[in-house]
Amino acid sequence: MANLETSLKNLSEQNQKTIEALKRDLNRIRAGKASAALLDGLKVSVYGTQSPLNQVSSVSVPDARTIMISPWDKSIIKEIEKAVNQSDLGLNPQNDGKVVRLNIPPLTEERRKELVKHISKMGEEAKVSLRQHRKTANEEIKALEKLKELSEDESKRELDKVQKQIDEAVKMIDGLLEKKTAEIMKV
Repeated sequence: MANLETSLKNLSEQNQKTIEALKRDLNRIRAGKASAALLDGLKVSVYGTQSPLNQVSSVSVPDARTIMISPWDKSIIKEIEKAVNQSDLGLNPQNDGKVVRLNIPPLTEERRKELVKHISKMGEEAKVSLRQHRKTANEEIKALEKLKELSEDESKRELDKVQKQIDEAVKMIDGLLEKKTAEIMKV
């Protein structure tokens, strides 16, 4: 039974990691309004090493269309500009010598539809990951049944528990996608 509990606990943890990864990825998608999360994962070359942007500057959102990056060391402002230009954000940094401003342009209808397709694809990838987790857990349960550690009825109950966990995770993913789609399509 300890193997069974471990198996269900692992399934739950893997599902949670999948959902957290999807949340992080969705936060990085530009929905037409400024968000500091857009810059998560952006690395800046500072003193010969790559450092996360949030470790060399403060990032703020003064209004719905602007992100402001205030480096703690003004000498790296050009490196911040370079990092933003080389990223796939499609933003044009403006530097006044003290801060870097990123103006977030409104999204076109075509771009909104592309983003919705992209997040749908991301959601489907997360669901594929959940199905893989389910397959692994189901195989572990069936193996325990073959070893006669579980009866057929117990095995059936455990398989139902696995499916219930997967259904809940899929529902959470669908909710996240729905929320992000509404955010993107809002003009």
